[in-house]
Amino acid sequence: MSTPTSGHSRRAVLGALTVAAIGTPIALGQPWVHAASTVAPAPDGAAWHPDPAKDRLKAFEGIEADRAHLHPGREYVVVEDDHWRFSISTDDRDSTGGGDRQRTEAKGMVTGGKPVKMRDGETWRIAYEMFVPASMHGTDRFTHIFQAKTPKNNGGPWVTLSLSRSGGAELIRLQADGTSGNPSIASHELEAVQEKWTTVEITMRIGEKGSAGLVLRPADDHEAATSILAQGTKNNIKIPAQGDYVRPKWGIYRSLRSNPADIENTFLLFRSFSATKLG
Repeated sequence: MSTPTSGHSRRAVLGALTVAAIGTPIALGQPWVHAASTVAPAPDGAAWHPDPAKDRLKAFEGIEADRAHLHPGREYVVVEDDHWRFSISTDDRDSTGGGDRQRTEAKGMVTGGKPVKMRDGETWRIAYEMFVPASMHGTDRFTHIFQAKTPKNNGGPWVTLSLSRSGGAELIRLQADGTSGNPSIASHELEAVQEKWTTVEITMRIGEKGSAGLVLRPADDHEAATSILAQGTKNNIKIPAQGDYVRPKWGIYRSLRSNPADIENTFLLFRSFSATKLG
């Protein structure tokens, strides 16, 4: 897929922090577009289930993009119909790392104006649908598209969903970054989730000896019931609240020390977010 071009005729631009490098008007030929925009019903007991049209960026605690203020006027996180679009460009630079990384992320979950907090001893399931374009690559350094961290001391990331590369193989992988050896929890070939909507379910038990699990499946109703792309769980991993709470982040956080061929103008789409406390 070619990189989208600029255009805002059907996009809600959401203030200075939402400004991003690339965007595109909605077109029926684009594979992520619904015939009609809908929001899936909230799962039973969901503590967080934002509606893009109503909650917009208030669904999150904050947006982290162009924190060095290098590109005023760019769009970074916007609402398009039934989903959020997170965009990044090759000349973006985060304010951390001495210019060696990029970041377009949303942090936290907000319901009724208050953050939803995952605390020690609790088990949570975070679910959403994600669209990964072909321009989003696995890299030989870090490319995280989900992180779980502790806000109080910026602890972690404890768990990440990452896009990695080893030679010619590109993978999507949930791994325990806060645990010795960064053990993999579940992984699959990245190509299987590109250019289509994929359902992501991440389950975490919060604590010093916590656990995390991943289920990846096609979002298409005809495939989802019979096809699981990746599934796995790992116990005794670190996901500590440290007297605070664990907060998820979504978007694109990647190292520019990766092979330049893997760093393109790109984007991610997210929809149907929910977070449910299981115990």
